[in-house]
Amino acid sequence: MNPDYNPNHLSQTPVTQLKGVGAAVAGKLEKLGLLSVQDVLFHLPFRYQDRTRIHPIGTTRMGSEVLIQGKVEQCDIIFGKRRMLVCKISDGSGTVQLRFFHFSAAQKNALIQGATVRCFGEVRFNANGREIVHPEYKVLSEITTPVNEHLTATYPSKEGISQHLLRKLAHQALDRLNAGNTVSELLPSQERWPSIKEALNFIHNPPPGVNTESLEAGTHRHQQRLSLEELLAHHLSLLQLRQEVKSQTAPAFALSATLYPSFLASLPFTPTNAQQRVGKEINHDLCQNSPMLRLVQGDVGSGKTLVAANAALQALEQGFQVALMAPTEILAEQHFQTFCEWFSPLNIEVGWLTGKLKGKKRQQQLEALATGQCQIIIGTHALFQGDVHYQRLGLVIIDEQHRFGVHQRLALTQKSDDSYVPHQLIMTATPIPRTLAMSAYADLDTSVIDELPPGRTPVKTVVITNKRRDAVIQRVQNACSEGKQVYWVCTLIEESEALECQAAEDSAQQLAQALPHVKVGLVHGRLKPKEKASIMDAFKKGDIQLLVATTVIEVGVNVPNASVMIIENPERLGLAQLHQLRGRVGRGSIESFCLLLYQHPLSEQGKQRLEIMRETNDGFLIAEKDLELRGPGEVLGTRQTGDLMFRIADLLRDKELVYEAKVLASHIINKQPELIPPLVHRWLGNSSQYAQV
Repeated sequence: MNPDYNPNHLSQTPVTQLKGVGAAVAGKLEKLGLLSVQDVLFHLPFRYQDRTRIHPIGTTRMGSEVLIQGKVEQCDIIFGKRRMLVCKISDGSGTVQLRFFHFSAAQKNALIQGATVRCFGEVRFNANGREIVHPEYKVLSEITTPVNEHLTATYPSKEGISQHLLRKLAHQALDRLNAGNTVSELLPSQERWPSIKEALNFIHNPPPGVNTESLEAGTHRHQQRLSLEELLAHHLSLLQLRQEVKSQTAPAFALSATLYPSFLASLPFTPTNAQQRVGKEINHDLCQNSPMLRLVQGDVGSGKTLVAANAALQALEQGFQVALMAPTEILAEQHFQTFCEWFSPLNIEVGWLTGKLKGKKRQQQLEALATGQCQIIIGTHALFQGDVHYQRLGLVIIDEQHRFGVHQRLALTQKSDDSYVPHQLIMTATPIPRTLAMSAYADLDTSVIDELPPGRTPVKTVVITNKRRDAVIQRVQNACSEGKQVYWVCTLIEESEALECQAAEDSAQQLAQALPHVKVGLVHGRLKPKEKASIMDAFKKGDIQLLVATTVIEVGVNVPNASVMIIENPERLGLAQLHQLRGRVGRGSIESFCLLLYQHPLSEQGKQRLEIMRETNDGFLIAEKDLELRGPGEVLGTRQTGDLMFRIADLLRDKELVYEAKVLASHIINKQPELIPPLVHRWLGNSSQYAQV
């Protein structure tokens, strides 16, 4: 038996110890993650019903959920389109009809004339007056039966688990908690918060008259007490992950003495101060023999690729391999071309691997990696598949981190041999709001490239209705005749690549007809890599003047002569994605424009979004606004949010608590590390997403 086992501790008391939970019910509860009595206590209500007072029937209003009591006047089975039981009850102030579509003979026999019934449900009005469909009800033996003393909780549930069962289990769990069976106090600073016992009692059984709005919004201090603890648990689990990785050995790379200086000398520009500062932070990390875990944030066009090249050359000079993973083929291709251009003069072999590379070519690439002939490999998530083996992988660079979850990041770092783990450099061109970065990336050190290369011109953004499409096409004509290049981006609300490609094909056709003297190209996700590359190349060389594209060009595409972008239906995209797309123009010294061609009428949120785009080019401000408008799930992307499934906390609502959790986490790690396992277990369970690390 586990020496730490304590039968009085509710985290170690199986749910089967509660009345009414046999093997079958336990199986259903397991689907809700309820294995122990502590799990039941932390399965929290999401709304409440007030059953603490009886309302006179005559005063009830349409749509209100009320508790009423009256005598049965008549009760009949009616045969219409559906067989139903209709029961009329009255209390002297009014009458209400109870309607049941599913009922038994026993129910019909209990609801006899003169019986006193107490029921709860939503009042509706129809031709016969008030009615409640399928109310919860009880036939009373005594008229003076007391009402509930507390608000009635409604819990998240799954099929086969009734609210009645969940309430009964919560009631029993609270009885055990109040009888002295322990649920540990795991918050170090208790002064400003209620105890865990008070908070749980209050949340499961709020007293009548409490502000239900603050309860349902999650802002009541008893809930905030639990939100803080949950944020703390998530934070600690990421810091634990960080400690695990940091405790392993990584190869220490000396500063590059030949490759990086030669590379710098070949560049036609000098890196910005911000690029140099971030480069030094990375160089310092790579000199250590514990793995670097660094996130580099920069706004669109701030020059993160140059910083990545600096890191790569430090590893390559010591004879180690580098893997650079991008989320899309088009971005991976862009990186491949850039690194070939930069590294070929230095005699560095750059490889390429995506899911679409097949047969003999794939085999050759895998062999080159395994023998070490290929020094830096660029590709998509194909880089961490089972058949990919590296000779000496020393550095992993992950671009556009928000498209990958923690697990994908970890899978690539497990590609080195067992004696060491590679360093990790993570880049994102989508600035991450501070509170999100602190929660989702607590395991990473952060660097920010906060200046743009000189000579970049801010993009002017114009919001324009689709009714003026002809004027926009004329503007494209004018720009092309002045020797400028233009992007025309098609977006679709459906998550369907096929439909989006079709929309782009239709637009390209219409634009080619409307602009016969303009060379029009088309690029979308369904083209073969070679076709995509040759079209992008033709656009880069200036052979194509107008490029019609889907959102595949969102990141990494760099054509300094392109100075006009039209985005169709911009109201369908989030702010971060709009900002990314806009970042494809304004990369040279020519004045650049972004035209947001919206469909009328706009929703309120759509208006706000486009207004923000018009007002600012600051990616960090846009990220904060995006978080306010869409919430963390959308901003981080589903992959990342899967790593942040909160039960009660909300990153947007509980912004202030995120900072408090960070301070508490470092206190716990340094002073009370024994609190970490029970905290992480309580909120993330045995299936903690970081357990594999």
